[in-house]
Amino acid sequence: GGRGLWNMALSDRSNPRPKSESDKTGATSRAPVSKPLHGMQRKGHRQGSVKRTATLTLHRDAQVPIFDTIGGHEVKGHHADHAHAFDVAFDAPIDVDYEDYSETAHTVEETTQDDHEKVLNLETMNQAVVKMQYAVRGQVPTTAECIQAEISTGSKKYPFDEVLFCNLGNPHSVGQSPIKYCREVLALADCPWLLEDPAAETLFKADSLRRARELLQYTTGGTGAYSHSQGILAVRKTVAKFIEERDGHYSDPGDIFLTNGASTAIQMVLTSLINTNRDAILVPVPQYPIYSALIELLRGKEVGYDLDEENHWALSVDALQKQVDKAREQGLNPKAMVIINPGNPTGNTLSYDNIKEIIEFCRREHLMLLADEVYQENVYAEDRPFVSAKRVLRDLGPDYDDFEMASFHSTSKGIFGECGRRGGYMELVGINPDVQSQMYKLASSGLCSCLDGQIAVDLMLNPPKEGDESFPEWNQQREEIFGGLQRKSKMLHEVLNSIPGVSCQPLEGAMYAFPKIDMPAKALKEAANCGIPPDVFYALSLLEETGICAVPGSGFGQQAGTWHIRLTFLPEEGKLQAAMERFREHHLRFLEKFA
Repeated sequence: GGRGLWNMALSDRSNPRPKSESDKTGATSRAPVSKPLHGMQRKGHRQGSVKRTATLTLHRDAQVPIFDTIGGHEVKGHHADHAHAFDVAFDAPIDVDYEDYSETAHTVEETTQDDHEKVLNLETMNQAVVKMQYAVRGQVPTTAECIQAEISTGSKKYPFDEVLFCNLGNPHSVGQSPIKYCREVLALADCPWLLEDPAAETLFKADSLRRARELLQYTTGGTGAYSHSQGILAVRKTVAKFIEERDGHYSDPGDIFLTNGASTAIQMVLTSLINTNRDAILVPVPQYPIYSALIELLRGKEVGYDLDEENHWALSVDALQKQVDKAREQGLNPKAMVIINPGNPTGNTLSYDNIKEIIEFCRREHLMLLADEVYQENVYAEDRPFVSAKRVLRDLGPDYDDFEMASFHSTSKGIFGECGRRGGYMELVGINPDVQSQMYKLASSGLCSCLDGQIAVDLMLNPPKEGDESFPEWNQQREEIFGGLQRKSKMLHEVLNSIPGVSCQPLEGAMYAFPKIDMPAKALKEAANCGIPPDVFYALSLLEETGICAVPGSGFGQQAGTWHIRLTFLPEEGKLQAAMERFREHHLRFLEKFA
């Protein structure tokens, strides 16, 4: 388990040329730089522009196709069963050799004898980019993509015929059907000439035609033209109305920013918040890794606050206080606190009273609140409904009118699942008008968010009503999708907790399970020998033996000495049930192997 890691070595053979006395040995004086390769570390030298040949060595345990770029040329290498050389427009083809597996030599060596240095390399580029990590597209998912690519070529060496991607909350990629009403309106908006075609009335429902015409009136030239930098005003009014109906409190369209998913909104707020490398953001542990990645990128400081796993991932204000006090003692300046509700990756939902405590704590400690609420429609526990932070804040009355908060929502989750549309919004509350003007300037630097995404936001928040032509089909799709997610969340929770050495808290919301894996001592030792974290070791073993692609818990943060993986329960119900049986069998074999 976990030993099918790629082990590659690339050695450079420069073309014959006259050598001076100083370089007759063929040695180079350039210092190596570290370059990532499929989640491993790759050592190379600063490249010049000379043509050269190279030897690519793929070790016999590398059971996946290797895709890499050398000097701007794509190089592909495969398992020894079908080894061959590749001409990549160097002076000669690349020779492909195979050697025995080595656990420690996960490197590619690349050298050149040209003295010209690249302007941009891993030493000269922004080091914050080098340091930032984003686990949901990290080493294990990259390995899974390569295995799936090999299976697609007809390989039969794996004990499964497809990889089940449980690493991303990407509903349509694993079989969730698009909402037809949404797609009809988007198709008409993108192809407005269809609205004038007499055949359109037989292809599209009447309310889809009406809605597309209405939305196009609000644009300055259709979906191919820029909008206002905060987004189409009519769509922002739809967002404000949705928030008012949800919370029972006023929302100003001028405080709404339509963005390319919630991720862009989060980046805008963090960019505005982090001014020096002493500025700190409180982030839950575990957390969705966009926060740690962006804080690193912006050169701020992440201050984690632990969620209590044994108490359904509850949030303790006392624990928060200790973390804030500790950060200040270290000379940091805590400026904001993040909550993710419902939780990613934990699947918990916050109660009204818990949110109230958080807001009171933030006001007392002079912290802005960032409320990530993209899973607000994905709530499955009847006794724990979604409560927005905006509702609780406004319920607290005028004493909290100046409280600073940003909340985020997205078209990527819920029953919509339109991740690729990049639709989302944020609402700013209590922000200094001068600061909000600067944030508008920041939004303007990107001109505007995707128009299809803006329209998708409108359609998500203002769906067909009873009596509309599309309502019966829309309602049926909604019930099927939500009902399926609810059943799968229950099934996943029950199966995980029935496996010895695996425990999972109730899945009240969102799209994920975050089970704790009890790792045997021998497995911990073997992971250390391989030079990878135990949860990465486990996730690679799970992938290679079952085809299940999970994300190691270390990518989200976890208490020291505990190990987790994150699994989404989005895949089709039958496939997920079969996969969980393979999960059970793998875990029992894993325990036996490392007993």
